[in-house]
Formats: sequence, structure tokens, C-alpha cells
Amino acid sequence: MQVMSSRLIPHRKAVLLTLALVLAAATIEFAMGRPPICPCGFVKFWHGVVESDQNSQQIADWYTFSHVTHGLIFYFAGWLLFVRLGLFGGKPARWALPIAAFVEAAWEVLENTPMVIDRYREVTVSYGYAGDSMVNSIADIGWMIVGFLIASRLPAWASVLLAIFFELFTLWAMRDNLTLNIIMLLWPIEAIRQWQEGA
Repeated sequence: MQVMSSRLIPHRKAVLLTLALVLAAATIEFAMGRPPICPCGFVKFWHGVVESDQNSQQIADWYTFSHVTHGLIFYFAGWLLFVRLGLFGGKPARWALPIAAFVEAAWEVLENTPMVIDRYREVTVSYGYAGDSMVNSIADIGWMIVGFLIASRLPAWASVLLAIFFELFTLWAMRDNLTLNIIMLLWPIEAIRQWQEGA
């Protein structure tokens, strides 16, 4: 099977716009009072303990896999809308990366509002969640971009297998993944929460 389409590979202006969107998200989060780095006082690449004060504070953690999956999904959505269906004459195809970055950045900003932070605490296993550090939040957008660029190079079937692998791997490793995260935020199921808690 062929790579979905090289037409979703961004051109120079799209890359610059993507970087501007990342900078805008960082500026907004700074204005919101998000801490620039982990309150622990240092930055590290990987933190693998979910139930700790460094979760969602460092460059990468178990939820990084979900953000890479976002990129795989956004690439497919862009390909489907702008290439396959030819929406708007297919013209936005080369702007698919900044469109994806805008969606991811908007979610990162929303995710760090008191409303969403409280929602995580109420209905998921993230009882102590206090929002992301700016380092983690910007890195999450970066991981989405990585996923998008991976999808631009892989055959469609390989992107699908990679997304499934990430979902199963994180489900096994920490009893959570992108699918369960969405379910628990939108339609909390007590049985899932109890299972995630190890009950």
C-alpha cells in the first residue's frame, strides 16, 4: 500500500505557521499562570510513574504515546478530507500540519483550564492532576507533530498498526490509553475506573 499522500508534507510557510502556533500556545499558557517547568525544579526527558507529582510535567511520559497517536489520526483526517474527498478543492492539504497543530494546541490550552483539570480529578484515575507544565504541554504538541510526520512517511496500514500497538502497550503498562481517556472524560464508567485503580 502506498503512503497516503506526500501532498500532506508541509511546505516552508506551513512549518513556520506551525512553529508560530506552538509559540502562541506557550504564550497563552504562560499568561494562564502555568508553571514553565515541573514544580520539582528540574527538567528530564522521561518520567514513567503515572501516580506522581512529575506526571504531565516532564518532556515525555506514558501519555506521550497518546499524543503521537493524535498525530497519526490528524494526518489521516487531513488526508481523508483534503486529498481523498477533495474538500475545498484539496487546497488546504499542504496546510494540514498547522491545522493539526492548531487543534492540538487548542486542546493543550483547554486541558490546562480549571474546568478540565477538575474534570480529570473527578472522573479519571488522575486524582492529583494539577495540569501540565509548559514544558510538558509544548512537548505534547511536538509529539503530535512527530506522529503526523511519521504518518506522512508510512503506509496507511503501518500507521494503523502503530496506533493500535500504542493503545495496547499503554493499556498494559498503565491501565490507560487514548481511548479510555476519552471515554472517562466524556462518559465516565465506574467499572473502568475501579479496574484502572487495580480494584
